[in-house]
Amino acid sequence: MKLYEELVRRGLIAQVTDEEEVSKMINDGKATFYIGFDPTADSLHVGHFMALCLMKRLQMAGNKPIALLGGGTGMIGDPSGKSDMRKMLTKEDIDHNIACFKKQMSRFIDFSEGKAVMVNNADWLLDLNYVDVLREVGACFSVNKMLTFECYKQRMERGLTFLEFNYMIMQSYDFYMLFQKYGCNMQFGGDDQWANMLGGTELIRKKLGKDAHAMTITLLLNSEGKKMGKTEKGAVWLDPEKTTPFEFFQYWRNVADADVIKCLKMLTFLPVEEIEEMEKWEGSQLNKAKEILAYELTSLVHGKEEGEKALEAAKALFGGSGVSDNMPEFTLALEDFSDGKICIADLLVKTGLCPSKRDARTVIQQGGASVDDRKISDPAEMIEIGEFVIVKKGKKSMMKVKRQ
Repeated sequence: MKLYEELVRRGLIAQVTDEEEVSKMINDGKATFYIGFDPTADSLHVGHFMALCLMKRLQMAGNKPIALLGGGTGMIGDPSGKSDMRKMLTKEDIDHNIACFKKQMSRFIDFSEGKAVMVNNADWLLDLNYVDVLREVGACFSVNKMLTFECYKQRMERGLTFLEFNYMIMQSYDFYMLFQKYGCNMQFGGDDQWANMLGGTELIRKKLGKDAHAMTITLLLNSEGKKMGKTEKGAVWLDPEKTTPFEFFQYWRNVADADVIKCLKMLTFLPVEEIEEMEKWEGSQLNKAKEILAYELTSLVHGKEEGEKALEAAKALFGGSGVSDNMPEFTLALEDFSDGKICIADLLVKTGLCPSKRDARTVIQQGGASVDDRKISDPAEMIEIGEFVIVKKGKKSMMKVKRQ
């Protein structure tokens, strides 16, 4: 099976501008493509991970990825899918985040010997003369047409700043510059990016002629990432300091039954035929599929050793002794105790299992908290900790708690 057909079979392709030509270029390893990453935080997250997996697949087939870091567009903020304007970052924040992104991306993409390129759109966007942009680029965009796109329509009632209104022009200019500087002939993005990407394709053709070769593809990446990459504690990060390998494993181990096969197809490198056999699985077999998903993705992001540790810890917790050296730990300070004990509600908050005491009390009263597998029903109950205790919130979140 050829690569493009496999991408379709895995449910990755949403729409393309010219499927026959796009598929031929990808299958022949002739695509030089880019995906953009705006550095809005100091770590990549699950939504980015989906895009990185795609880049890896395409690179393995001989295509050349360009990882575009948005040092320029990050100073504006993409209004797509946003109900309010994104918090503006300083240039120093953006530069720091870019440095973090570069380090993490290199674990997935091979940048050696020109096999891939990493560029920063600040290199051309920040030095542009505003009047020149209005004359040379702005003249190629119809405001009437831009306002028909969903990314702008949904913000009109709540308010759309003129700064954000320029994001499509800047992203389109990125493709125009990458086309000229690096021979980039294809762009990929999530299905919420379709309007921005079409703008880039049209800009190239208007500036360089209708024969200019530029293709556009959208995927089910960003929208799926936004749905799946959030928890009540925030985003699921690729940085182990923000989301530990065990927490990362547990996140994927606990995806909904309806999502596990989709995630296996889109994110793992298991043969698609093997995954399609799992579509027949039911009941407890789905838990095995989730375990496979969690192990494969944790190994891909954090290495096989961490994947093995997380798998062993999960098995100990849910099917064995209930204790593992590889599960997340939290050490309480002496001042956290009163007469050698700590209130269960405080314990849930201090360990990060609950965001607030109010949330902790609700969890306890609803029967969702336990210590060493003993259900706790009183939010004021004082807990004594010997060598350690295993504190659980529901079935999915737990912590091995020690004391100094």
